[in-house]
Formats: sequence, structure tokens, C-alpha cells
Amino acid sequence: MKLETNVLYYGDNLDILRQYIPDEAVDLVYLDPPFNSKRTYNVLFQDESGQDSEAQIAAFEDTWHWNQSAEETYYELITEAPQHVGSMIEALRGFIGTNQMMAYLVMMTVRLIELHRVLKPTGSLYLHCDPTASHYLKIVLDTIFEAQNFVNEIIWQRTSSHNDAKKWSAIHDVILYYAKNQRMRIWSPVFLPHDPEYVSNFYRHEDKRGTYRLDHIIRSASMGPRPNLVYKYKGYTPEWGWRVVREKLKDLDEDDRIAWSKTGRPYLKRYLHEQKGTPIKSIITDIPHLSARSQEKLGYPTQKPVELLKRIIEASSNPGDIILDPFCGCGTTIAAAQELGRKWIGIDITHLSIALQKYRLNDAFPGLEYTVKGEPVSINSARALAEQDRHQFEWWSLSLVKARPSGATSNSSRRGKKGADRGIDGLIVFVDEYKGNKPITKKVLVQVKSGHVKSGDIRDLVGTVSREKAVMGVFITLEEPTRPMIREAASAGFYESPGWNQKYPRVQILTIQELLSGKVIDMPPGNVSFKQAQQVKGDSGTNQPSLFDKS
Repeated sequence: MKLETNVLYYGDNLDILRQYIPDEAVDLVYLDPPFNSKRTYNVLFQDESGQDSEAQIAAFEDTWHWNQSAEETYYELITEAPQHVGSMIEALRGFIGTNQMMAYLVMMTVRLIELHRVLKPTGSLYLHCDPTASHYLKIVLDTIFEAQNFVNEIIWQRTSSHNDAKKWSAIHDVILYYAKNQRMRIWSPVFLPHDPEYVSNFYRHEDKRGTYRLDHIIRSASMGPRPNLVYKYKGYTPEWGWRVVREKLKDLDEDDRIAWSKTGRPYLKRYLHEQKGTPIKSIITDIPHLSARSQEKLGYPTQKPVELLKRIIEASSNPGDIILDPFCGCGTTIAAAQELGRKWIGIDITHLSIALQKYRLNDAFPGLEYTVKGEPVSINSARALAEQDRHQFEWWSLSLVKARPSGATSNSSRRGKKGADRGIDGLIVFVDEYKGNKPITKKVLVQVKSGHVKSGDIRDLVGTVSREKAVMGVFITLEEPTRPMIREAASAGFYESPGWNQKYPRVQILTIQELLSGKVIDMPPGNVSFKQAQQVKGDSGTNQPSLFDKS
């Protein structure tokens, strides 16, 4: 099996790992699976009404229930997994019972076995979780990786405050760090800038070489005696000995790196500009959670800061190494790996997430070559996806026109409810005029159909566009439109763009075949449905000029 890198996989990560990732092929695994919390899911983003997107909820809804799938996976573990793993999961079931937590642990255990398999002997795994499940996951990891290969429990203080007066406020996440082999793991020390207060308090001296602090050059009582280092130098003989041999001490002195106090005690000069900084610690307090106004924020509530992932990747891999994220969400791990010169593999179970990662990579790294596997590339594979999972087909279709799914519509369609948003599967928001310096957003409503279509569908879309005060509507269809449908769309008239001084068909019909062939919506530029990722410095690329750039 040949491993491909710089690839995004759509699908269940368990299947992808077993089918595409060979043994001992990956240098570093980072995973941020859905948490067992009141939010229940890592939702992709919130819709315009503030409701959580149904996409991730639908994708993970079986994760949190003990059902037939959980029972089958549990049976696989106790019959096919290594005996000690089977015994562990059997004991956990006896202790926890068949509830949501146990369903989650079964789901995670079978995947962690595969992740252990694909790691190189020098590789490491970082599992990001919250305190509600970290203690159970540590038992699972101790069993699979062996307890001696546990390296660190890392605490990330994601916020400085949390309004919860009924208990100690929860302001941190847990990251469990394991090595495939503790003695062989890759480790590249990472240093942080010195704390300004520490510098101010200790680096209080200066000479022609620079600012420095005084450090010990003689041994302390706690270090114990070293007879071979007890010698007289310039009239001073320390009781417990020097910290260096005489020749080294003489070299330091001749280089003006020894300072003598008024009492005659010698000290070593530590120059600030020569220090690497402070080694990273297991409690991370200097990387805050992304605020709603952060330039990095893409609209994904559980999005992690890229600096957090860069720190992990720098510490436990080398340039050119292979980084794997099996729950890659909005792609922070992938973006960090690319920026640091690593190869990468990302897996996610929703087309919506894969689409968001593509947008991010294209914006941040213009011209980057990568592969997407699992997405339809022909009309036949599109039909197969529609038959397999109507909702995934809908989210994939919306990604072809860069439209955000409507959470309310997904919710109503899945549960058979009818409401004001019926008929809106996706939303495109664009800007083509300003009032002063304030952008005026316009809406394009998108409807997706995978089955039989008729002229009444277009009439309904026209009515929905008017009701929702949108300026345009787009009808995406797997089947070819009928002539009456085309006439209905044409009769809807045009939207006249004030910024571009052009007319655009108010209702448009696009087939999946046309979209796969490269056809796009005829509409003004300025799609702001998804926040654009900042281009990474040093990457080439051109920015398309806009009539509305405000400089």
C-alpha cells in the first residue's frame, strides 16, 4: 500500500485508516474528536439565526447512543482486538454501562487502535479532549500504547474566565500526549520568549556585550561535593566545587563572562540575546481561545488557534514529516502543517467540512496542489452519493457553489417539519454596494434536488426568494431541467447590481453535470458566505481586485 500525502479524505476515518494508511507510515497524529459535553457535537458553524449547523450533528448523531452499531463495534473489540484491549473495554462496559459515554469510548477505542498501527516507532499522538472524558480516554490510551509510553498531560487554558458561579469555572481543555515508543520519539525543543517581567527582574546588568543576569558558577550544597571540581581559582576555593573544570573556567574568565561580587564570590554572566527562551511547559496559558473578532476565526465554534497546533507540530516532528488529523474539522492542523513544511493527511466525515478546508487552503496557500478523495467527480458518483446519503449530497452540492447550508432547513427536512425556511437548503451572502463605509449584504438562496424535478419547484423558489427578501435564487438539480422549468426561471426577471452595473438572472438552474464541468453562478463577485483565511506570508498568489476595496 502506497501512502499519499497532502490529501483530504471524505468518509469515516475508521474505513479510511484501514483502506489507505499503511502500518508505521505517519510521524505525528493530532486528533480533536467530538467532546462529550452539553454541546454534544463539534458543530461546524452557526447559521444566520444563531442555530447550530445540523451537518456535524447529523454526522455524529450515532456516536452518542448505544445502538446496534455500538454493539457491533464492541463485539469486534472483544473478539478481534488484542486481548488486553478487549479485556479493558469489557471491564469499562461493566463499570460504565451501555450509555452515551460507553458508546463514545467504543467509537474512540477502535479508531485509536488503528492510529497506533499507522504511527512510526518514532511517532507521537496528541489527543485533544475536555475533562468529562479525559480520564476514560487515558485508560484506553494506556492500554493501547502501554502506560510507559505516556509522555504528558497538557493543559490548555483556553479562556481566562467562565461565568459559572455554581462550581469551579471550567476554563481548560486536556491534551493527552503519547509516544509509540518513549525512547525513540521525535522531540524538538521549542522555546518561548522570556516573560517581560522576568527579564525586568533578573536581567539587570549590562556591559558592552549586552544585557545579562548573574547565574551560579559554583556548586551548591544540594548538588553534593565533586572532589575533582574543588580547586582554587584567583584565590577562591568553593566548598562544594565549581560547576566546570579549571580550563573551562579560565576560558570563561578570559572572555569576560565571569563577574565577581563585592564579597569576592564569582558568578556567570548569562546574556539575554544568547538565551533560546523559556522551554514550553505542560500548562499552556499564552495561546488564548479564538474570539469572535479574531482575524483567524472562520466561524467554527470549536476551531483551535493555529499557534497551538504549530507548537505541537514543531515539538514532535521534523520538516518533511507526515502529520495526520483524522477529525480534521475546519483544517487547523492541515494549515499549520503546511505552513511548517510538513506533509499532511486530513479525514472528515462531512462534505461540508472538506469544503471548508478547501476554501481555507486555497485562500491561505494560493496555488497549493493537493488531492481530495471521496468527493464525486462524475455524474455517476454524484448519483451514488445521492442514493447513499441525501444530506451529504446536499452539503456537497452546496460546496460546489460555495454556499453555506441552512441549519434550519436541514433540521426541518431531517425531522419532517415544515416551517418558514422550507425550500432553503443553502445561502450565499455577497456584497456589491456600500452605504458610506458599511457593506450592504445581499442574499442568494440555494435549493438542491436529487430526484424528480418539475416547474412547480421553480415557482416555489421564486416565491421563497421574494418572501425571504433575497435578490437571487439558484436551483441545483441532479436531473436535467424540463423546458417548463427553464421558462419559469427566465420569467423571474433580473437582479440589477448597483455596484457592477450589470444584470444577472434572478433565478438560475444549474445541473450537477454543469457544475462538475466548471460552470458557476452568474452573479456579482464578493461572496462573503465563508470568512476568507489570511494568506500565509511567503506564499505566492494574486488577489483579485474588487470594486469595493476600501483602502
